[in-house]
Amino acid sequence: MENKISVVLPIKSGKLGQFDEYFTKSVMSVKNQESYINELVIVHTDEDLLVNFLDKFDFSGLTVNRVLWTESPSFAEQVNEGVRQATSNWVSLLEFDDEYSNIWFKHVTNYMGIYKSVDAFLPIVVDVDEKGVFAGFTNEATFAANFTTEMGILTNETLQTYQNFQISGLVINKDKFLEYGGFKSNIKLTFGYEFFLRMTNSSVNFMTIPKIGYKHMNMREGSIFWNYKYGEDKLVEDEVKFWIDSARKEYLFTTQREINYNPQEV
Repeated sequence: MENKISVVLPIKSGKLGQFDEYFTKSVMSVKNQESYINELVIVHTDEDLLVNFLDKFDFSGLTVNRVLWTESPSFAEQVNEGVRQATSNWVSLLEFDDEYSNIWFKHVTNYMGIYKSVDAFLPIVVDVDEKGVFAGFTNEATFAANFTTEMGILTNETLQTYQNFQISGLVINKDKFLEYGGFKSNIKLTFGYEFFLRMTNSSVNFMTIPKIGYKHMNMREGSIFWNYKYGEDKLVEDEVKFWIDSARKEYLFTTQREINYNPQEV
């Protein structure tokens, strides 16, 4: 369906204490603009608690495509599978503890109709902590002087000097996403950065829409990036630099290659 969007929502586990509350708000933010949505694609593991929760959840008003992920949980690979399973020309990425603004998809579809050469649209992201307290904005740098040659456009040159751009909430042409390899699960921490570098290097056109379109819970306990900073996958400073450098090397390749951090080589 042209100019309608499939929302891809990857879920690893339903054990988080506030999972019910977060997930309900997340799905409601999709329901509130269902006229622009073709389907909600949920890629989830076979964890009993999660499966039972999804079986009982009220998705009325939405077409839901549930995809069972039986391999080891991987955010990047679950998103890739969700995009492959999507039936729309355009796909968007939603995390279960985040929310779209009520005007996001209305603005996206309007921009699609005007900017025919743009392959992906980014929202201005409002970052909040677990209590909902404002922490900052993301993706707005494309409107800052000296960051880009054309206001609102994300370029490879910009990304070489500035990494802070958010993948969640984006709306991207499905064929472009798959053609250039989607997300790479072999990249820790900076897989989103590598994705932007690779896509812009492949002449995929990204535009930030100057409207607040997405609320992102920043550094929630148990989240991917929380684990990299504080949890069981905690990275030391040298390893953080290693993965930034790896993203800058690997974006030239659409296929995944073996990458291993060795502190003696950093």
